[in-house]
Amino acid sequence: MHTVATPLLWGSFAVVVLIMLALDLFLQGRRGAQSMSLKQAAFWSLVWVALSLLFSAVFWWYLDNTAGRTMANTQTLSFLTGYLLEKSLAVDNVFVWMMLFSYFSVPAALQRRVLIYGVLGAIVLRTVMIFGGSWLVSQFSDILYLFGAFLVFTGVKMACTKQDDNTAVGDKPLVRWLRGHLRMTENLAGERFFIRKNGVLFATPLLLVLILVELSDVIFAVDSIPAIFAVTTDPFIVLTSNLFAILGLRAMYFLLANVAARFSMLKYGLAIVLIFVGVKMLIADWWHIPVAISLSVIGGILGLTLLINRWVNRRNHISRP
Repeated sequence: MHTVATPLLWGSFAVVVLIMLALDLFLQGRRGAQSMSLKQAAFWSLVWVALSLLFSAVFWWYLDNTAGRTMANTQTLSFLTGYLLEKSLAVDNVFVWMMLFSYFSVPAALQRRVLIYGVLGAIVLRTVMIFGGSWLVSQFSDILYLFGAFLVFTGVKMACTKQDDNTAVGDKPLVRWLRGHLRMTENLAGERFFIRKNGVLFATPLLLVLILVELSDVIFAVDSIPAIFAVTTDPFIVLTSNLFAILGLRAMYFLLANVAARFSMLKYGLAIVLIFVGVKMLIADWWHIPVAISLSVIGGILGLTLLINRWVNRRNHISRP
């Protein structure tokens, strides 16, 4: 697997991720930090974005001094494009988490542990799948066409699928199967996943939420990993852009939880992004779309989606929170 990264870059990135993860977990573990206000969530979301941009600047500086200006510009643009792509796709993942918490009536004060495991699960899954995907691409380059076709299919399906009602969650076969095979309590027991009653171990509904959150991580990883390979096949850039997008998910969750009603059109913008990325992969042998243009197109699609959403909100009299 070819990469621009040196052992120094890999090691530095690992240290940065561990520090950021420890910071996020420390904040989640503080008394009274189980949930965030809109202002707190917006502040920490900006902090995570700023740290990602700082990393890209340091990455550019390192490559500029070791590999030249052209390489530095190209690889940093790839990182920024991948980061924007993964950050936007992560929004859909967060909306699913919100739906699960809403259906199972999990209050914000009891969501902390599930969010921790959800973020950790996403990090582990992305890391494993990225290295697996990089190996597949290095061994079977034609698999990129399969990735492209899958993304086009996923984008069309996302655009055509109606938004699931929260009440539909309980009718899913997996949920019915789990409830039928787990000895489960009817009510939550704080943040506990298991409790004992008369010496018998029972699962709480929070365990079911955790299982579904981790499953959603798998599903969205299957969507997002092929998408980033349309930007670059360098495992270092693929991994860094993914993990920086994921590390701020907790703050993003509480931010979107306060303004979710104002983003009803977002899934259509994400669908168009997936279709664009898929087509980019399918036509790569005939027409190579430069990374700078890909970044502009993805940013333009998302920006236009937000403008359309603003117009729709005004028409429907949906005000700011």
